[in-house]
Amino acid sequence: MAFTPRGAFSFAEILLGRRGAPSACLEMTPAPTALPTFADLAEMPPEVSAKILKKLTPDELEALSFDWTFWARPNQLPPEGDWFVWLFMAGRGSGKTRAGAEWIIDGVRKGECKNIALVAETAADARKVLVEGPGGILQNSPPDFMPEYQWTNRQLTWPNGAIATTYSGQEPGQLRGPGHDRAWADEVAKWRYAEEAWDDGLIMGLREGDNPQVMVTTTPQNVPIMRQLVKDARSDDPNTVLTTGNTYENRAHLAPKYLAHLLNKYEGTRRGRQELHAELLEDNPNALWQRAWIDETRMGGDLGKKELDALVQRLLPGMTYAVVGVDPAVSAKETSSETGIVTAATNGHGEYYVFDDASLRGRPQEWAEASIGTFHAHRVNCMIGEVNNGGDLIEMAIHTEDPNIPFKAVHASRGKATRAEPISMLYEQRRVHHVGKFGVLEAQMCDWQPNTGMDSPDRLDALVWALTALQRPEPTTSVKVYDSLTDFDNLMAADFDL
Repeated sequence: MAFTPRGAFSFAEILLGRRGAPSACLEMTPAPTALPTFADLAEMPPEVSAKILKKLTPDELEALSFDWTFWARPNQLPPEGDWFVWLFMAGRGSGKTRAGAEWIIDGVRKGECKNIALVAETAADARKVLVEGPGGILQNSPPDFMPEYQWTNRQLTWPNGAIATTYSGQEPGQLRGPGHDRAWADEVAKWRYAEEAWDDGLIMGLREGDNPQVMVTTTPQNVPIMRQLVKDARSDDPNTVLTTGNTYENRAHLAPKYLAHLLNKYEGTRRGRQELHAELLEDNPNALWQRAWIDETRMGGDLGKKELDALVQRLLPGMTYAVVGVDPAVSAKETSSETGIVTAATNGHGEYYVFDDASLRGRPQEWAEASIGTFHAHRVNCMIGEVNNGGDLIEMAIHTEDPNIPFKAVHASRGKATRAEPISMLYEQRRVHHVGKFGVLEAQMCDWQPNTGMDSPDRLDALVWALTALQRPEPTTSVKVYDSLTDFDNLMAADFDL
């Protein structure tokens, strides 16, 4: 969670005992010089910091609220040197998004860039996080340099003519062709087609201007693109530089309840090393899954999106039954788990195929639409949803969007390890094929260790539900877009309590 300009002004108001909104002047007063940073002021006794700020005029206070050099920590400012890739790898709530937005705003204002790419995991994330979010560009642009946002053509246009275009890591083809002189790549570890979107799209397009550069803001995940970026940064190659940060560094700008929730959930855990301290974890040797089990049976791992989609369409007619497993999150907050949405199928001969991971963090309508979208795209027979957390929410959300979707509710009456172990054995027997790469899902699989207090992750849970459904027993009917629930009920048995 990044600190917003309004919040910055409120901090000054609190110290000065003032209230009221900043003035709406179009010409910003220059921020005062020779002033301690926010971090310095926060360490001073209140009466000392108040004395310093009382010397400022209201216009100077407003200008200060947009002065990033005042608010930023040193690791949120661009590193020195002639670099091409700046990897800012930091924990949740550490101010990554704000740092990215401010780097773009500053570069545009100085005339260093005119054609910018803003790339997020999804198109919705690009808009909700990079552009409109509290740490995004619109919320942190000063009134005298506010860009116009045209969401229909995915563009921000600044008063000096600079243009930023939003892109999605789910659509790497968007990045082929356009040229840019600056780029902001957010949560690259979660991009569905990370290597294609990064190497063949974004990097190849950074060919404009005298000094093209890209900033990567991400919480680490043990996926190939992250391992390569970190390796490059830790080598002697000066083109890639690494900045790290943790959640604690930004605690002065985080809501106490948010921080308490994060610490209660993650501190002292293996996952906390990743989520709070931004440590890139290696595979857990005690996890239920090993990466070799996945890699040895993978299909289409080196294919781009277009070729991979064609492979999926060639494989689907040979499947005898397909399901979408959904593990719903009960809220869409930043601290919430994602809703796991994983599509799998069987060929009726003891072989299983994972075709898609459409997991996301969003409202019920958003994950329902994503679930239905993958249902249709993969000619699925039935949707499987866990109802322990959300009760009737998941079925209601699905059928509100499309009442024709066959849906089967499942109840988790047994422990997660008990449900997951048989699925792990299928992988060990090399009977499950991942069609393409599912970086975040696979990282969860190779990290989760049962019976240690670790929460089983959302995507992993959805995978287990889907593959479990396909085992009870081997379906023999042909795949249809809309199939009756009767056959599936017979397959699953009335007491599907796992």
